[in-house]
Amino acid sequence: MKTIRIAAALLIGPDDRTLLVRKRGTQAFMQPGGKIDAGETAAVALVRELHEELGLVVAAEQAQFLGEFSAVAANEPGFEVNCQLYRLDVDQNVLPAAEIEEVVWVDGANLDHLQLAPLTRDSILPLYRQLTA
Repeated sequence: MKTIRIAAALLIGPDDRTLLVRKRGTQAFMQPGGKIDAGETAAVALVRELHEELGLVVAAEQAQFLGEFSAVAANEPGFEVNCQLYRLDVDQNVLPAAEIEEVVWVDGANLDHLQLAPLTRDSILPLYRQLTA
């Protein structure tokens, strides 16, 4: 199986909710972030993606590394994602841009109405619930 290397953010707002995004033309909600370009560190890629997709201005030093996770890719059949996950506590408005069609702040409970990417559902949200319990 081919692997896509990504950097993703567990964005935590002032009310302890976390942000999920849905890309245009897809169904699954997932953490904001994206592919790591050649020569980029994961943290630098994350800062770039958050600015492109959500208009957030954050410094790589603000990102707290939480770990590396893998799962079947939500939108690319035959691929898995290998994710470098970072926590970022933000108090900025997000503005969906680029390929982001929808954003939603969630508290980790009652997400049955959302279709979630496997990585988000199986790895990241359980971690988020532990961190904010």
